Amino acid sequence: MGAANGEGEREALKSLVFKESAALDSLKIGGYNFNDGLDLAGLLKSMVSTGFQATNLGEAMDVVNQMINWRLAHEEVEEGGGEEERNQQAFRESVKCKIFLGFTSNLISSGIRETIKFLVEHHMVDVLVTTAGGIEEDLIKCMAPTFKGDFSLAGTFLRSKGWNRIGNLLVPNENYCKFGDWIMPVLDHMLIEQTTEKAHWTPSKVIARLGKEINNESSYLYWAWKNGIPVFCPALTDGSIGDMLYLHSLRNPGLIIDIVQDVRAMDEEAVNASPRKTGVIILGGGVPKHHICNANMLRNGADYAVFINTAQEFDGSDSGARPDEAVSWGKIKGSAKTAKVHCDATIAFPLLVAGTFARKGSKTTLPNRNNNA
Repeated sequence: MGAANGEGEREALKSLVFKESAALDSLKIGGYNFNDGLDLAGLLKSMVSTGFQATNLGEAMDVVNQMINWRLAHEEVEEGGGEEERNQQAFRESVKCKIFLGFTSNLISSGIRETIKFLVEHHMVDVLVTTAGGIEEDLIKCMAPTFKGDFSLAGTFLRSKGWNRIGNLLVPNENYCKFGDWIMPVLDHMLIEQTTEKAHWTPSKVIARLGKEINNESSYLYWAWKNGIPVFCPALTDGSIGDMLYLHSLRNPGLIIDIVQDVRAMDEEAVNASPRKTGVIILGGGVPKHHICNANMLRNGADYAVFINTAQEFDGSDSGARPDEAVSWGKIKGSAKTAKVHCDATIAFPLLVAGTFARKGSKTTLPNRNNNA
């Protein structure tokens, strides 16, 4: 009798603790098997089933591949379009998703600069947005290197040595001196052109000019200028470039940079994208994230979105906001494919590019994205 009662109690406890499981129709969790050898493609493919942020990264790769693979030909022709439109299959196959890439300046200070340069060199993205440091650090690296340091190095020690710390990176003061010596004559020529040729400078036009003048294939700005890819920087004065513009105005005043025309140009990159879909890839937060999302709001939202950053949403910042918050503003479509990876972009972005853009061809057979349809 006692044994029977004990069994009944165990069954009652079991039913209380372990509610009967409903059937699960989902991906089974499992990581990469290194017994299969070292296979980058296999490792990247395993991310989505690994769990936690690896799964988010795997989902981000899927979203980016959808951006890359989308063609207008995949969309149904609207009724009443006519036989002529239906026969334009070749044209419709050539119309690709317009991809906006945003990134903060620290990523250009880091080795992510080379990853971004790869994408721009091969015209795999269509519009760039960054901060002032994202411009000047690219140019400065053409003149002098950035060095590995340590997060714990004391500021007073570094100051005594003339070394500036960006996280665990070190930039000597002389790098900025070289930058100043290089950019001042460029600003002089721009002022002359403004006076004699009625040149109308905007931040993106200034950036394109700097990319042309640097004439260095290690620079993503050089490739942006060469490939006609606009680079927007609404906070152009917030960095060493701002210091140089200030010093230039003291020595040779009069240079005007019109930010209003760039707001229009940036917004029209999104508004006039149709019939193309738009995709956004944003590394970090701040101005680049908001500027891209806000422009896409004016076309009722982007069709694809991937965010990579370490910011949290709990302080109400736009930097930490998940894609769903952008949906509430109309910056991303409710039907959009989205992913957010909570990770340092120096880790996640090279892996994402390896699993997406870089898989599409070798350096000699990379896809041509040079169309503005």
